[in-house]
Amino acid sequence: MNICVIPARGGSKRIPGKNIKNFCGKPIIAWSIEIAKASGLFEHIMVSTDDPAIAKVATDWGAEVPFVRPAEIANDYAGTTEVIAHASQWALDQGWPVSAVCCIYATAPFIQIDDLKQGLVSLQSGDWSYAFSATDFASPIFRAFKRCEDGGIEMFFPDQFSTRSQDLPEALHDAGQFYWGKPSAWIEGQRIFDRYSVPVFIPRWRVQDIDDQDDWLRAEVIHKLLRQSNV
Repeated sequence: MNICVIPARGGSKRIPGKNIKNFCGKPIIAWSIEIAKASGLFEHIMVSTDDPAIAKVATDWGAEVPFVRPAEIANDYAGTTEVIAHASQWALDQGWPVSAVCCIYATAPFIQIDDLKQGLVSLQSGDWSYAFSATDFASPIFRAFKRCEDGGIEMFFPDQFSTRSQDLPEALHDAGQFYWGKPSAWIEGQRIFDRYSVPVFIPRWRVQDIDDQDDWLRAEVIHKLLRQSNV
């Protein structure tokens, strides 16, 4: 059995009501619920939340909200792994024969069904604990620099200044869309970004973090363009 867990805590500060805010015509969490349903991959699609308003929207769009997320994992410091571990353990306690748990973020309107399917295939392709969405950096991270207190800059990797871009190793980062994992990996708190995880590559033009209002506006513009282009 595969289950989907969508973490959706209330109390977002940078974007108030973020998880149920209208995004291109529907609550943003609805996009995640609908793609999970349309994929046909899951016996259960659950939303883990502490917020009654989010719970109502989630059930209205066809997800299950079988429990209230405990307060100790509903604060600003609770990590995704802890939240999915709690939901995974809850499912096992119900006697569900869970073999894979997929975390889908509530603010991930760019997910595509083929990506989710590839994630499951990748998880099952070897002795992997996780398979998750990732993309590449737009610029080589080995050429990155930071501001100094005196106003100047300093490279993080000064020894790479003269290295040709094509000779630098590829660097990936989290695409922030979905994370397939074995129940034991979630419950044991295994770190996602490690050697027992396999990335599912997503092109950069379908990746957008939504952490502040600028991100939100950019994501809506991109989403509308993709829909107009039937992508």
